[in-house]
Formats: sequence, C-alpha cells, structure tokens
Amino acid sequence: MRYREGEIPKEQLAVHASDNMLILTAVIGVLVGIALTVIGKKGKQMWMWVWGIGLVIFSAYLGLSIALEIKLFGHF
Repeated sequence: MRYREGEIPKEQLAVHASDNMLILTAVIGVLVGIALTVIGKKGKQMWMWVWGIGLVIFSAYLGLSIALEIKLFGHF
C-alpha cells in the first residue's frame, strides 16, 4: 500500500523506536561484522571482510552515538 506524503501512520515511523532497541541492533551489527571479518579472512574473501569491517565501524558509531549522545554527522 502506498501512502501520500504525511499519511504514514505514526506507529510505523522510526521515531517510536526506543534507544534500547537501537543499541541492541548496533551490538548485533558489531557481532555479525566481526563474524564476517573472521570468516572472510579465513576464506580469503576480500568482499566479506571489507563489509564486515564497515559493519563494525558503522554499528559501533550508531551504538556510541546513542549511548553517549554524540552526533558527529548531524541528526539521523
């Protein structure tokens, strides 16, 4: 179903996501990123460890910005 601008129900917006849910998402992202990095190094798959390192970096930034209320790149 497509919505016109301003018609999206408020309960579907990310504004209602709690900080605990977002921190859990960041922690899971870091763990998956570490796993991808290790598996990619062992399997000699460069794409896998590059994606893993990127996932660790961005998930760590998300978690730290929420936990410490640091906004390096504005609001998101």
